[in-house]
Amino acid sequence: MLLFKKRFLPAIRQGEKTQTVRIWKHRRMRAGQRSYIPGAGYIRVETVERVELNDLTEDDATRDGFSSLAELHAELARLYPDGLADARSAYRVRFSLLPPEEQKKLPKE
Repeated sequence: MLLFKKRFLPAIRQGEKTQTVRIWKHRRMRAGQRSYIPGAGYIRVETVERVELNDLTEDDATRDGFSSLAELHAELARLYPDGLADARSAYRVRFSLLPPEEQKKLPKE
């Protein structure tokens, strides 16, 4: 399950937000995996890549629902004040919302 702030749910449902950057000790998802986003529905994880925060681009910010790379970096700093401490890594998770007909076939997790 992936959790998001409520402000991102409309963009996820509309297919505008197709990525998230997460800081984890270990990779928690894999490509091809199905996951659930409360308030949005089921997604298919397209890719999960380890990424350096300094290597994120404006395209990453746009896919992640931010208007600029600076805004994305500020949000990451707010959400993860310890950054990459404690042997944590940043992961770029790209996903797509499953179409309505596939949403109905899946049981709630």
